[in-house]
Amino acid sequence: MPTNTIDNRTFTVNAEGFFTNRDEWSEELAAILAELIGIDEMTEEHWAPLRFMREDSAKTGVTPTLRRMQAVGGFDVKHLFALYPGKPAKKMAYLAGLPKPVGCV
Repeated sequence: MPTNTIDNRTFTVNAEGFFTNRDEWSEELAAILAELIGIDEMTEEHWAPLRFMREDSAKTGVTPTLRRMQAVGGFDVKHLFALYPGKPAKKMAYLAGLPKPVGCV
């Protein structure tokens, strides 16, 4: 598996750049990754869905989809698109240190 190093932190990623070991993740690293994908400031509105994704994934063993984030997490999908423009599920999984959600292109 390839590795990536940012801010003296090395972590294992797959061919698409998603973490392969959730334990290598931290919020500090996520904030740096957010800047790299164009999110200048991580507010509590940004962190809440990432924390939900990590908690839900720890319980289910899979990265939640947008549908699950809405149905189980209570997040408004339009708001997630505003926070993470383009492909929110993919961006949130990347920042949360999780595999890409099933069904994401």
